[in-house]
Amino acid sequence: MALPRLRQAVVAAIDLDATATALEQHLGVHDPFNDLGVGHFGLRNAVYALGDTFIEIVSPTQDETAAGRQIARAGGDCGYMCMFELADADGTRRRVEEAGARLVHDNSHPDIVDLHLHPKDVPGAIVALDITDPVGSWRWGGPEWTATVPRHEPGGLLGLTVAVHEPETVAGIWGGLLGVATTGSTIILDGGAQTIDFVPVPPTEVERIVEVRAAAPGHSGEQVIAGVRFRCIDEGTV
Repeated sequence: MALPRLRQAVVAAIDLDATATALEQHLGVHDPFNDLGVGHFGLRNAVYALGDTFIEIVSPTQDETAAGRQIARAGGDCGYMCMFELADADGTRRRVEEAGARLVHDNSHPDIVDLHLHPKDVPGAIVALDITDPVGSWRWGGPEWTATVPRHEPGGLLGLTVAVHEPETVAGIWGGLLGVATTGSTIILDGGAQTIDFVPVPPTEVERIVEVRAAAPGHSGEQVIAGVRFRCIDEGTV
């Protein structure tokens, strides 16, 4: 494991239960954590562990939520957010300030610093930058991941494809915030184990996550779930 790395991918869906069933069948994930705290944002959710990474579904429970507005813009269920684990809070805050990116959420606990960036400053998704203590813990995965790294099953996120209007420009913005170099329209994370690829869409289309790649032992193939192509390979990571 090398930082920075992708820890959580989030989709927004109107029907949480149907989306959860589809993810469970396709990826073999199970026993989601339901965070009651997201009710503050007018949402309900389900967070699935895949190895030591996570896939979350958020579903609006009231009008005028950020997730609901994204669903409306996209014309249906869609990719919504991605969360990265980084090594240094001060360095991360400095890069955010140097990039001129606005924070829409800044929350700190003894075990994690959680920074959410404004999507107008960081196109393609709501991007969250998280610094954990200890490294590898992840309180958003539930109590057993809070301030500790439990034993877990193999598997894990391998990357994303994000559709944007200017792929190389956006790759540079994301790479600068993460503190990594970019190669054209691709960002390489976790020592080469993960990639974030940016692809073009016309100016009339909504910028969003369009693909999630994952390793899930015993499962393979592609399926569109919540408007996102989930590409699964039968391979384990620990």
